[in-house]
Amino acid sequence: MRLALAQINTTVGDLEGNRARILEAIDEGKAAGADLVLLPELAVTGYPPEDLLLRPGFLRAAAASLNEIARATSDVIALVGVPHLDRDLYNACAVCTDGEVKAVYRKRFLPNYGVFDEDRYFASARDLLLLELGGTLVGPTICEDMWQPGAPATDLALAGAQLLTNISASPFHVCRDREREEMFATRARDNACFVAFCNAVGGQDELIFDGNSFVLDEEGHVLGRAPGFEEALLVVDIDPADAVGRRLRDVRSRALARERVTLPEAPVVELGAVREQRKPVEALLAEPLAELEQMRLALELGLRDYVDKNGFREVVVGVSGGIDSALTAALAVEALGIDRVHCVSMPSRYSSEETRRDARLLAETLGTDFRELPINDVVEAFDAVLTPSFGGREPDHTEENVQARIRGVLLMALSNKFGWLVVATGNKSELSVGYATLYGDMAGGFALLKDVFKTDVFRLARHLNERAGKELIPPTIIERRPSAELRDNQLDEDSLPPYSALDRVLEAYVEQDRSREELSQDGFDPDVVERALALIDRAEYKRRQAPPGVRLTPKAFGRDRRTPITNRWRG
Repeated sequence: MRLALAQINTTVGDLEGNRARILEAIDEGKAAGADLVLLPELAVTGYPPEDLLLRPGFLRAAAASLNEIARATSDVIALVGVPHLDRDLYNACAVCTDGEVKAVYRKRFLPNYGVFDEDRYFASARDLLLLELGGTLVGPTICEDMWQPGAPATDLALAGAQLLTNISASPFHVCRDREREEMFATRARDNACFVAFCNAVGGQDELIFDGNSFVLDEEGHVLGRAPGFEEALLVVDIDPADAVGRRLRDVRSRALARERVTLPEAPVVELGAVREQRKPVEALLAEPLAELEQMRLALELGLRDYVDKNGFREVVVGVSGGIDSALTAALAVEALGIDRVHCVSMPSRYSSEETRRDARLLAETLGTDFRELPINDVVEAFDAVLTPSFGGREPDHTEENVQARIRGVLLMALSNKFGWLVVATGNKSELSVGYATLYGDMAGGFALLKDVFKTDVFRLARHLNERAGKELIPPTIIERRPSAELRDNQLDEDSLPPYSALDRVLEAYVEQDRSREELSQDGFDPDVVERALALIDRAEYKRRQAPPGVRLTPKAFGRDRRTPITNRWRG
């Protein structure tokens, strides 16, 4: 049997565009001689459609689009993800062939944790389905169905399935590809089944879908693997008879069957024969990516899709001569190209000659448009208006934040005038502790580094330079001690613990939900813990107003971490 796994980049709500992509993938699969083509979960609508699923008109349009897809399928079978309304709404896999929808499998396990909210929209189903193709029984599943041990995968295997298919929209975090492959390999071995996992690819608001689709044999060995972070058609030949042989040798499933009062029942849909024997295909086996390269590609894909799918042509980045804005600008150029990126420096009297020079040098090195808009006169105008109201009080953070907000106003003015998307440059460390100014450096439509700790900002900057074989980001920017330059001789470490210590505490508290007591027992510096936790809890109101940004970690601010603003718990 020849499989074609089409990891395609769909757009939520773009039913016409998604349909065109699906039909193109089916045609490519058919041209490659595939018997069975897999498309991702909810490919018809894009994933996740969220509250669009509460609109009857949207569901009717999705059903009509599926029927058009089915009518175009001939001489091939396609498994297509779609919302299916049948008295209640289900997350479904439609079996399309010979111009019609032959059957529908409905998802059993609905994830309702982390970034998922499927219980809000879908009913859970418990029915199984088997497809007979050329004497082989195929058991379709959807995403979370196979993240759970046992049913439905085990029930399908007991009912005779030799191949388990899993159409999915599995969001990315760093090294998620390894976790998936290990888990699915366990399912393949436990059930003595081949496994075909077809994942979505692309950016949807904060979420990244990384692709990395694969086919495993009945012993969990990888037969083919698609690349990450790009569209691909993975074509793999399998011999399901191997699964039958393994079951005859490994009789554990018989013991499981004896324990069941009744064996699982699954209707079998006859789909005909496979194609005639042909020259075997050599399956692609993409190499897994290292951690920093995964981060780079995810950030670039997330920005590019957010810009393109929301109809922006160009972006603007405020460059200060610091590491965060330099990395943001460099990633933007790689994602979009130099003609679509504008760099704007907005120096004040506290900006050093070195950072002003580095801001200009960065733009020259990247090849982008560059303009300098000094803000001294604007700051003085604000001071003249505010001084009478301040009544002789000493300068403090207020005057610093005014500078940041002036820069936000200038960037948003450029955005309004030219239609450029403002890409905010703050990182996860700063956002965690509130070391950012609302309506100032937090202003923007997309916060690219929102889920990147400061220590990783430095690592990524060096990685970009090493990968390019040249200094895209000037070394002076990477080596300079971080400073907001909002007052004389200011350094980040005047207000914060050193980032090397702070980021370790942030990871434990924010991503692993360790308590104050547990952090102390874990050996963290008590002073760093106390300062960090106080700042984190106090800054929740800022984070609620931050722009969306690419999710890279298992728990990112936004969809993942939901902490009340009004909250007196300090544990």
